[in-house]
Amino acid sequence: MQKIPLLFLCFLYGSLAFGQSEEKNVNNLLENWHQAAAEADYDGYFKLMAEESVFIGTDPTENWTKPEFMQWSKPYFDRGKAWSFSSLERNIFLAEDCEFVWFDELLETQMGICRGSGVVSKEDGEWRIKHYVLSIEIPNENVEEVTKLKKKFDEELISNIKSR
Repeated sequence: MQKIPLLFLCFLYGSLAFGQSEEKNVNNLLENWHQAAAEADYDGYFKLMAEESVFIGTDPTENWTKPEFMQWSKPYFDRGKAWSFSSLERNIFLAEDCEFVWFDELLETQMGICRGSGVVSKEDGEWRIKHYVLSIEIPNENVEEVTKLKKKFDEELISNIKSR
């Protein structure tokens, strides 16, 4: 009778340790991805993204497939420095099957504080970024001012989208 609870505890401990190890691997992936951008390592940056990945930038028109994002960002990497994001805090959530995670991160950037969020999936045993969303964080007390600044742009974009 004593063997069953002991086996269960061993399985539970092994599952927790495996989950923590996978979280660490995803954390390293994201750190390496941001580091590759800071070092203008174009190939290193994009090899960490899945082939069918999507990058959504801070501008409402920036919703790119990986090839589109590669083309758009190439001139920045060619300059010798793309962008520099460093994580202030990060939350990683591992799916029960340990085949994908979702995350959010608060970032220090040249644009001030931004938030990144996304989905990472395991492909052939390696973690790859599948979906990434970058947004500029706006304090609540500044929302009205920012809304006024972008009003004309937003109205024109809304009109264009609705007329499609």
